[in-house]
Amino acid sequence: MKFRQTSFTLTALATAITLAWAAPAGAEASKPVAYVSSQDTGVSIISLDTLEPIGMVETEAKGPRGIGVTADGKYLVTANRGGADATVFDIAANKVVKHIPIGKNPEFVRVKGNYAFVTFEPSSKGGPPPKPGSAEAKEDDDDDEPKVPAKIAVVDLKQLKVIRNITSGPETEGIEFTPDGKRMLVTNEADNTVTVHSIRTGKRLKTIDTHKHGDRPRGVKVSPDGSTYVVTLEYGDKVMVLDKDFNFVKTFATGKTPYGISFDRAGKRLFVAASKEKQLQVFDAKSFELIKAIPTAERCWHFTFTPDDSKILVACGRSDNVLIFDATTYEKIKELPVKGMPWGVISSPKAMGSLDQP
Repeated sequence: MKFRQTSFTLTALATAITLAWAAPAGAEASKPVAYVSSQDTGVSIISLDTLEPIGMVETEAKGPRGIGVTADGKYLVTANRGGADATVFDIAANKVVKHIPIGKNPEFVRVKGNYAFVTFEPSSKGGPPPKPGSAEAKEDDDDDEPKVPAKIAVVDLKQLKVIRNITSGPETEGIEFTPDGKRMLVTNEADNTVTVHSIRTGKRLKTIDTHKHGDRPRGVKVSPDGSTYVVTLEYGDKVMVLDKDFNFVKTFATGKTPYGISFDRAGKRLFVAASKEKQLQVFDAKSFELIKAIPTAERCWHFTFTPDDSKILVACGRSDNVLIFDATTYEKIKELPVKGMPWGVISSPKAMGSLDQP
């Protein structure tokens, strides 16, 4: 069996096994859970009924970071930095279906329909790019070696193979889809661009330069009504707002080094994980005025709502924990230890969040 017990009671273990073997389908999905990828330990499972950790998914993945789940809850997909691959795990059968070779430094995953979109970075030297103006940045600028663009591997989850690669910009960090499902926006931190591509052909349709507004674009999300795209500018301490045609509208200030970003399901609020500010910030999604700054912890990059929209889970890598907040009052409900530098967190059934959406 591929489900590993940690320090849980027999009752919790039985619940975990039930969850791991349950075969969710449509509206009759199994009980809701959250999956947390930790790059040093693997994938943890949190029950969203009890708000307790209930075990680990034995994906056999090396250094999982990006994480996604199919809409029917059947497959969990991880991008594994240490294995240069993506793992497809069958949750109901409780087994690894396949480790699919991707390329150097896989990082980000978005699952849409029967496809997983996995970023990988052939030119990455490891670690974040240098901050603009620093000695490291000058040295990097003087380097004559051209930056190799990142790629997005399109994985067919029926055929269990990469069917094509889409070339983006260097150091791709985030992926979002247009409401019609025909185009894809990606953020490229190393050259400070957001590029728009045809999903079918991979052709680049537009390039948006962020440098004059802020460097290192990372998170990207479309509003529920499809009228607005938002992009976090980590070295600008801002969010850039684009209209439905990808034209620049404005920027607004956030706390230090924003990364993960998501609207709520109603499109009334916008949530931003400001990592070095140690806050999850809540903005009005129309005026972009700050509503609330929720204290978090160290290096909290990604977050997800629960499927019923009542709570928010935030993964905090340097604190080795997951924080759980009430999504209405913003009060902290619980703090769960999750070892191994948690990177990403998603809900199943799918919910709004920085890495996924219904």
